[in-house]
Amino acid sequence: MTTEFEKTSLGWQSSQFQQQIGEWLEYQWSRLHPTLPELPSGWSIDSWFISLLKFLLWLGVGVFVVWLVWWLWREFSPYLYSRLPGVKGSDSASQTANIELSAAKLLMRSQEFYRQGNYRDACRYLYLAMLQHLHEKGILPHKKSRTDGEYLQLLRLSCPQIQPYETLITTHEQLCFSDAEMLAENYEHCQQAYREIFQE
Repeated sequence: MTTEFEKTSLGWQSSQFQQQIGEWLEYQWSRLHPTLPELPSGWSIDSWFISLLKFLLWLGVGVFVVWLVWWLWREFSPYLYSRLPGVKGSDSASQTANIELSAAKLLMRSQEFYRQGNYRDACRYLYLAMLQHLHEKGILPHKKSRTDGEYLQLLRLSCPQIQPYETLITTHEQLCFSDAEMLAENYEHCQQAYREIFQE
């Protein structure tokens, strides 16, 4: 009868790591120890104090790791969601749902959000109204996989006046990929750009 043993496990690796950290701390302490003044005889550091120091060290490491994971998630989650097949973020879902409305209705919704002081959604709906306007005029039909950069490239080929489109598209990119606050001035710039597009 043969008995199989695990070559390694997560628990064993964790205990090895803790032992190595402990040995490293002891080594650092022994290097520091000769420079410390001599303690009175019979006086020593209690084991509870060493346990407290170890606990505080591990607590600090844990807090740092949690903060690092949170920061990485906050920075890279928009890119991860945009790269995963079959996963649509809330922005793309709302964009797909709203794309069926006419440009005029999207413009009306934008103005409603503006009156409510919600400049982010007001600018977003101006962007969607622009996309719908391009679709309705037959300039650029809807395509779910098309990015803002692709829209700009195609518009540069077909439209002589690109600046208003750039204003709306770059504002939309800011909405999607940054936490920048949208102000009334941002909306007014977008609205002016939309008027210029509509007058073409």
